[in-house]
Amino acid sequence: MILQTALPDLMPGQLIARGAARHLSALGFSCVEEFVPARGLRLDILALGPKGELWVVECKSCRADFTSDRKWQHYLDWGDRFFWAVDADFPTELLPEETGLILADGYGAEILRMPPETRLAGARRSAVTRRFAAHAARRLQALRDPGARLGAV
Repeated sequence: MILQTALPDLMPGQLIARGAARHLSALGFSCVEEFVPARGLRLDILALGPKGELWVVECKSCRADFTSDRKWQHYLDWGDRFFWAVDADFPTELLPEETGLILADGYGAEILRMPPETRLAGARRSAVTRRFAAHAARRLQALRDPGARLGAV
């Protein structure tokens, strides 16, 4: 039996990210939130799959959140597939057809549209995977030792 606990005090986009990450984890992916692949960019979710694939998920909580995002096309260079994760109230007709679509809430998600795969070059995949591992390790260490100076994440 799975015990559902009360949701922590999260913003709407964070709830969407939580549900999307839960779903991707159930598919065998490891997820990190708020991953910075390059200066000035922040991926809501970067998911590393069981075969080494990298999926980028951008979470949007409302129309204004989507229309104000001027950077999302720069995120395409950091993963093999790109998805939007939104809740049931989001106007999905705003989202580009050639991108993936995940419907999420605070507890789970469902992939509604699979985007085409654009495989990363080997050197970039290797660099991103190493940064993913370092980012995840620093996050885990920060949980165990909140006062530690961990360097760049």
